[in-house]
Formats: sequence, structure tokens, C-alpha cells
Amino acid sequence: MTSDTEPPKYIVWLDIDNTLYPPSMKIHDLMAERIYAYFRSLDLDAETLANRYYKDYGLALRGLIRHHQIDPLDFDRKCDGALPLDEVLKPNPDTIQLLKDFDRKKTRVWALTNAYKDHANRVLKILGLSEHVEGVVFCDYPSPDFSCKPEPLFYQQALEQAGVNDPSLCYFIDDSLKNVIAAKQLGWGSCVLYRESTPDPSNPVVSGGDPSTAGIDATITSLQELRTVWSHLFKSDSA
Repeated sequence: MTSDTEPPKYIVWLDIDNTLYPPSMKIHDLMAERIYAYFRSLDLDAETLANRYYKDYGLALRGLIRHHQIDPLDFDRKCDGALPLDEVLKPNPDTIQLLKDFDRKKTRVWALTNAYKDHANRVLKILGLSEHVEGVVFCDYPSPDFSCKPEPLFYQQALEQAGVNDPSLCYFIDDSLKNVIAAKQLGWGSCVLYRESTPDPSNPVVSGGDPSTAGIDATITSLQELRTVWSHLFKSDSA
């Protein structure tokens, strides 16, 4: 929040998984293994239902809650909570320096994730980024009918939690094209897609669509490119 005499600050929203660390770390594959195992433990068709629920509800977990009345915290413990993150992830000095170089006189830095708070905070801690992120907006698994990206309600809840009145001050980066598009359609100021490699527009199933026609602001393949895309948010003497 800012006082009446202070100009409002920009707020950078960072997705966490597959954004603050690259998809090549294969955390997503480890997550999928555990999610499928959870479905199988309920005698459910893992691949078919997990993918259907993700498509229909944004998260496989929400389909499990709606149709199978599972305990979301049990799911979280056995899926995200069971990931060997300490063995796979490690701090990246370049990413840490990137967050340090945001000009905090005019910029706030928050995380925006579809994970539960335990996983989000665990990843940030392992990556050495916790102290550089002011707050985390996460999916509140225990709450009935909790929202998630790319639902407009989730973005609105993020603004309310961070005390932001002007969505044009929001600068967002995510590895999901649909999440980035959703934020842009809600009037967020700059919405950037992160892809570890340049997507192939001719293969929309693999690439998730062609970002060049999606109305977003940029597609980057390295977080360091934010220094150019959002140059005015960084300290003038940063690299």
C-alpha cells in the first residue's frame, strides 16, 4: 500500500513453477507422476481424468474435490509435498540478482501461483528468493471452491491481497499462455510469457499456441530478458 502523497508503485507478479526455475528441471514430470499415482490410489483412470480435470477446472485437484470429495491437504502432502525439491533445485545467482536489481523505490515484487502456500514457500526458500518477494498469492486449497489462474476472480483476489487499485501497474510473467492472456484481458499493464525455448507456432499442441497472435506484450526465453522488456523497473546502475 502507498500513502496518499506517494505515487503508486508498479507490482511485478512472478509465477513460480517452471518460471523461477526452468522447465528442463523436470519438476513438472515429477509432479505428474505423483498426481497420477494419487488418482490410481483412488482406483481412477489417472491419465484420462487428470487431464480432463485440468482442462475443465484449471487444476486436477479441483476435479478430485468436486467429483470425489478428497481432502485437498492430503493431496498436497502426497503430491507437491512429496517432491524431492532439495535434490533437484538450487539457487541461481543470476535469478537472485535479477530480483535484487528491481528498483524497490517504485516496484514491488510478489509471487502468483496455482500451488498451495507450503509448496510455494518451499520453492522460494530453496531458490534463495524468499527475502526478495514481498508476498505470495496462492491457491487456498482448504477453502471450498477456491479459485486459480486463469480465472478472473483469482487475479482480482491477488490485487486485493496486495492492495493494488490500478491493474495497469501490474507486470506479470508466467509460463502458461492462457494465464498471461487472462491477465492481459483484465487490464494488467505488461504480461510476458516465459518459454525456455522458442515455441513452434505450427505445433499448437506442443507450444500451447502462437504467442505472437495472443495480444500479450512479449515472449522471453530467459528471465534476464526482463531487464530489457521492463527496463524502467530496474535500478539504473543494474547490469
